[in-house]
Amino acid sequence: MDEVKVVVAHSQRATLRVGDVFLKVDADQARIDVEVEAMSLATVPTPKVLWRRPPVLAITALPGAVLGRLGGPSTASPAAWAAAGAAIRKLHDAPLPPWTGRAGRSPGDLAADLDGECEWLVTNGVLPADLVTRNRQVAQAALRPWAPAFTHGDLQIAHVFVDGDEVTGIIDWSEAGRGDALYDLATFTLGHEKHLDDVLAGYGTDIDLDVIRAWWSLRSLLAVRWLIEHGFDPFAPGCEVDVLRSRM
Repeated sequence: MDEVKVVVAHSQRATLRVGDVFLKVDADQARIDVEVEAMSLATVPTPKVLWRRPPVLAITALPGAVLGRLGGPSTASPAAWAAAGAAIRKLHDAPLPPWTGRAGRSPGDLAADLDGECEWLVTNGVLPADLVTRNRQVAQAALRPWAPAFTHGDLQIAHVFVDGDEVTGIIDWSEAGRGDALYDLATFTLGHEKHLDDVLAGYGTDIDLDVIRAWWSLRSLLAVRWLIEHGFDPFAPGCEVDVLRSRM
């Protein structure tokens, strides 16, 4: 019998791997609804849905390997990063889904949440006040009007699979929907700034780099408390706190 491997687990969801099958267990079936629908609409390769029996969704494994991981080096070639950029552009150019995703929150809502998180980080001594203040200033550039695109919403590099220089698929679509395309690009390059030029070469259009940098700060500030409370370490080398320090 194949070994059961825990891919990720926290209080909201867990993903297990048994051979070439992934089993996603989620307490919120609305997230699974979004994931299944988004994969059916996406214009890039995605896992195949094998079956669904709430609270479990079974999907196939993708060929190849992840492009990289936050906090670790990527051994993928510049051509692979460029291919990922082209795949992201293809997704962003696809017909819009009928719902708003994680990347589609309004500037006003984001600003309110950001101010609350910044206050929590300083009040509880999690991060120095000057580090939080500087990144809050940088993050402001992301709080602007944007044209909606079909966004993944959680486009970490560990969610993109490649085989050589070819993208073989993208996983974890539960946050997908209409949103800001630059949020996806920033999430994808978070902690891997040196690969941004390769990604944008594949993406193939002019991008406001100040907004990308703003999203790096904004996403990291919003993530620190959630990561700590769910058993992850944003202070690990190359992760969110290092991203914030790099803005100083």
